[in-house]
Amino acid sequence: MIRQPIVSVLGHVDHGKTTLLDKIRGTAIAQREAGGITQHIGATEIPIEVIEKICGDLIKKLKIKINLPGLLFIDTPGHEAFTTLRKRGGALADLAILVIDITEGFRPQTIEALNILRSYKTPFVVAANKIDKISGWKPKENYPFLLSFAYQQEETKAKLENLVYEIVGELYNQGFQAERFDRIEKYERQVSIVPVSALTGEGIPELLMVILGLAQRFLEKQLEISETAPAKGTILEVKEEKGLGTTIDVIIYDGKIKRGDLILLGSKEGVIQTKVRSLLKPKPLDEIRDPKHRFSHVSEAFAACGVKIAAPNLENALAGSPLRVIANKDEIEKVKAEIMAEIEDVKIETDKIGVVIKADTLGSLEGLIKLLENEGIPIRRADVGDVSKRDVMEAEAVREKDKSKGVILGFNVGILRDAEARARESDIPIFLGNVIYKLIEDYQEWILEEIEKKKLEEFEKLTKPGKIRILPGYVFRTSKPAIVGIEVIEGKIKPGYKLIKDGKIIGSIKGIQEKNINLAEATKNMQVAISIEDGVVGRNIEEGDILYTFITDRELELLEKEFRDKLTEEEIKLIEEIKEVQGCRRL
Repeated sequence: MIRQPIVSVLGHVDHGKTTLLDKIRGTAIAQREAGGITQHIGATEIPIEVIEKICGDLIKKLKIKINLPGLLFIDTPGHEAFTTLRKRGGALADLAILVIDITEGFRPQTIEALNILRSYKTPFVVAANKIDKISGWKPKENYPFLLSFAYQQEETKAKLENLVYEIVGELYNQGFQAERFDRIEKYERQVSIVPVSALTGEGIPELLMVILGLAQRFLEKQLEISETAPAKGTILEVKEEKGLGTTIDVIIYDGKIKRGDLILLGSKEGVIQTKVRSLLKPKPLDEIRDPKHRFSHVSEAFAACGVKIAAPNLENALAGSPLRVIANKDEIEKVKAEIMAEIEDVKIETDKIGVVIKADTLGSLEGLIKLLENEGIPIRRADVGDVSKRDVMEAEAVREKDKSKGVILGFNVGILRDAEARARESDIPIFLGNVIYKLIEDYQEWILEEIEKKKLEEFEKLTKPGKIRILPGYVFRTSKPAIVGIEVIEGKIKPGYKLIKDGKIIGSIKGIQEKNINLAEATKNMQVAISIEDGVVGRNIEEGDILYTFITDRELELLEKEFRDKLTEEEIKLIEEIKEVQGCRRL
């Protein structure tokens, strides 16, 4: 028996992945996503009859004999979280469509998606989307690309060709040979680029034909399954359904599942053992996460497909975990161990100085882990579920050694009440979000803000350059401490700053006053009274003297190398003057 290929759709945020599937299945899932971005995996079966209808005369023209039952499309998050759809030792998808906005070209997530496809050795096709946005393009609703292309002006054709070859060049830089689909000479060596518009439907017939052609030509053995082998699958989501209780949405990628089967699946506490009470399938072209129609009750289902399973004791089922049908009860313990090993592979528990992360599903957690690892961010603890008091305590332990890593990142989760109270008390930052890449960006922005804040604090502690003149006739006390009127010629002075004259320290500023009010600092052109500890008028200072702030060699180095961007041109010049007075070499 030949199963339908599992096709994963991935690419950069906003490049049109869900919209492309919407055009095929005639739905509007894209309009209802959080932030317009797919955050959980969905599955849609496209029967071969629908594909034949979309492709129309193209099949006859190309003389293609189709022997596949259809395609199972997987819509995935824009980032690396699509690795949720994994099976032990490899990717679940047989093929992939990498969607690229032809007018924008490569973006960070495009490159990351390519790295995943490379690491899993997954064959893929590039859908060069949004051709309708090319200047001068005249849309031809649902036309094959080549037919629509023939109607365009020569100038518009040239623009498209240039954009396609920019993608060819980017793919070459990433180690892939590529060409427009109708010019491919060796499909096993070259990546096909199909120009499409998810909005108008142009190019979608060729895109489907290229996918079918690749699957039939290179994946026939991989798609062969036994009709009697026990099913293997991955849980997509755990849901409460009216009249059914807790159910699980599952992608079956191998074998057969039927009503009454004994199944094993992962939970937070261990492995759940239960029996299939009801087996439901979405209607063809319906999306398993968000169906327009009621599910159909079926007695059995074969790979590859998306199914909803109702069974006892599913309340603690873990989204993203493996599901196995047990045909022989002697294998129960062995399969339980395999499932637990697969779950534990994703969770992290270390003594590292790193962040604490929580996610709603095992797959989201794995995606978050990969993202952080790629960004070089260490992880102390990674687990599924709401943020708990224990998570806050772990972050507190990290914060003592590294403030920037003593944080919690939570994807699609809440915070337990006692955890929220503890975090407030201990000032532990908790970042929550339902868009994975944005969650990471928010944390990285916070780190930059913290670095800048810390840098500012360090800068504030340093002695700044200052130049003052003791005003003649304004000696209020000659010593213990000397109190004199001064004018700030350049820079600034603060209490605690040491003062120098002719390269020698004459004392330190004890206080600054203006009209009997204590000041924290005095700046250029201000005339104030200052008290100078160890200053003696007539011995080491005189009326009319020019005094400078004393800056240590270490402070000078920091000011000139680390904080030069925070100094004005006048302050930089004054530092040079102070260095000469102090007898320092120019750095």
